[in-house]
Amino acid sequence: MKFFACPSLDDDAEASAALNQLLASHRIISVEKNFVQDGQTSFWAICVTYIDHAGASRPPAPATKRGKVDYREILPETEFATFAKLRSLRKFLADREGVPAYALFTNEQLAAMVQRRVASMTALREIDGVGEARAEKYGEDFLAILRAECFDATTIEGEGHAA
Repeated sequence: MKFFACPSLDDDAEASAALNQLLASHRIISVEKNFVQDGQTSFWAICVTYIDHAGASRPPAPATKRGKVDYREILPETEFATFAKLRSLRKFLADREGVPAYALFTNEQLAAMVQRRVASMTALREIDGVGEARAEKYGEDFLAILRAECFDATTIEGEGHAA
């Protein structure tokens, strides 16, 4: 813990600089501040609880978010075309309902639908994160595209899937 007294009426650059230096160079657990009223000598009493990084001048960088996946690079051209149709449907439905697109299905879930050639509600529910409610509410709309696209492509390739 470290304690600071920062005057309220005059700008004490030294006290502020010391506080800012500590805040910038350590991992802060908590900051408590109390105003001590004493006329012209009123000040802020500040208690900073922190973790010392064994001499490190900066705290460790926060974990970065997962990078964006470019499904155009991951999926073959025909699968990406189906993926794009699913995204368009998702956007249309989300806009109609006034919800974010990912509330229906994530890009990862859409890609899994295409890659697995999902053609039934059972297969749709097997995708990680797709529950009964979303499958019932949106499943048939997405399955219509998947059945048309995936079965047309596989029949052409000679795999002989039938609807």
